[in-house]
Amino acid sequence: MITGHCECGRVRFEVAGEIRDFSHCHCSQCRRLHGAAFATFAGVARDAFHYVSGESDLSVYASSKNTERVFCSVCGSNILVDPAGKTDIVYLSMSAIEGSPAVPDGYHIYVGSKAAWHDINDDLPQYDTEPLEQA
Repeated sequence: MITGHCECGRVRFEVAGEIRDFSHCHCSQCRRLHGAAFATFAGVARDAFHYVSGESDLSVYASSKNTERVFCSVCGSNILVDPAGKTDIVYLSMSAIEGSPAVPDGYHIYVGSKAAWHDINDDLPQYDTEPLEQA
């Protein structure tokens, strides 16, 4: 069981499954919304994910025509990214996940727009946009 919560603790969630996809996104939206050089996401099965508490404290931002970002409206913590075209998976912000769950091999996406002041110092695959097939 994977568990997680926002900073203020109002929003809590569980995943009755494993992390299927593990990515580090360098797009300008993720950098701004996470206040960091990149954001790390854990792709999990949508039907394995559920909120334990705090659903009424959630806000949704449609960051593009195909993507919604869900965050706590009280503390601002990023909870997940919901890609409209992928009905079987949601991408949880690793910053909201508790502990150190097992993760598959990761990769970097949108490195074509990464912060100029950040160097990627690992050997993980890098994609200018997104790989053709994930998870």
